[in-house]
Amino acid sequence: MFGVEGFSAIINPPHAGILAVGATRQGPVVDADGALAVGTVLSLTLSADHRPIDGVVAARWLTRLRHLLEHPLQILT
Repeated sequence: MFGVEGFSAIINPPHAGILAVGATRQGPVVDADGALAVGTVLSLTLSADHRPIDGVVAARWLTRLRHLLEHPLQILT
């Protein structure tokens, strides 16, 4: 909202996790052909309480979210 590219959010009980979403920016990416290109980059930070959520589960969730953001048509399936 204020152009902040990345930050860590604080979990408020009784929540088990919170997702911090930074601003998008133009940055270097590798395209489908393996070439360097300019693309839109977004920072996501997941803060999770490890008492109710295992860190592996949180990491898998964040990986799946990343995949869906990179391939939005798969959200419909």
